[in-house]
Amino acid sequence: MITRRGILLSSVAAAIAAGANLRPTAALAEGRSIAGIVFQQDQYMKTVQMGMAAAAKESGVELLDANSDNKLEKETQLIDTYIARGVQAIALTPLSADGSIPAIKKAVDAGIVVITFGTTVNSDLPKASITSSNIDLGNNTGTEASAFLKKFAPDRKVKIATVAFKSLLPEQSNDRVNGFLDKVKDQVEVVSAQDAWLTEKAIAVVSDILTANPDIELIYAANEGGTIGSVQAVKKAGLEGKVFVFGIDGTEQLANMLLDPDNVLQAVTAQQPFQVGVLALKAANDVLDGKPVEAKQSVPVLSLSRNNPDGVKAFLEDLKKLG
Repeated sequence: MITRRGILLSSVAAAIAAGANLRPTAALAEGRSIAGIVFQQDQYMKTVQMGMAAAAKESGVELLDANSDNKLEKETQLIDTYIARGVQAIALTPLSADGSIPAIKKAVDAGIVVITFGTTVNSDLPKASITSSNIDLGNNTGTEASAFLKKFAPDRKVKIATVAFKSLLPEQSNDRVNGFLDKVKDQVEVVSAQDAWLTEKAIAVVSDILTANPDIELIYAANEGGTIGSVQAVKKAGLEGKVFVFGIDGTEQLANMLLDPDNVLQAVTAQQPFQVGVLALKAANDVLDGKPVEAKQSVPVLSLSRNNPDGVKAFLEDLKKLG
């Protein structure tokens, strides 16, 4: 059975509940509804949903939330459900560059506007794609790691492990890993490359890596769950000050890890998920309103480093404002 999270995020209902004086828009008069489909409930995706909800409230659109739980068949079922429900647009993070196309085509054939965010498909069926450059994400963290290594081990190569999500989203994962390695290729030797994108799995995988490779001194993780799990595995092994972690994504937990005196997490590169959500919802509305929309929209990445605690604290303050 298909389940939904927070199925009704209607800005009208929210405004009435809050006693706000919101004038109905043309979109509201039309009963416009837009579905937003994420693929997991990490902090990144939750913040994307917050961005979509804020944009929906601003435009007076009903937003329907759903989570495909990393299952292509569920993604297809959700799209079928929203086609039957008669939504005007669907904004989603597709799970497969090719495997998601049939369901997207079915929605487009039904007259539904499709916007992708976070990931893309090998098709021009979506009217717009909102992403951060995965190569930029990897490059940025790699630049931070390179500067760290120049001080930590200026005269030798450091053995490292990478923790990615290639089996989930191969193109996205590869871009993030290769982008990172491109910046440190002359400073490191990769002795282990594993997949683990959820925190609990990453703790187990990285713990095993550290046991099998006691000479590893740096871990690069390509997403939030992998980064958090890597930090926790290092601490579990009592290797603070001996093994250092660099990662991807910006959340409250990761920011606090950068401020933690344990000195494990050194730097991450954050996407700006709230902005991604806002832009995805706006793109859907603009297409429905007949306005021109840029097909490929890139959201800049943001560096967060232990070396810049003021920047990390400012990031945390911004997150509190979103909450």
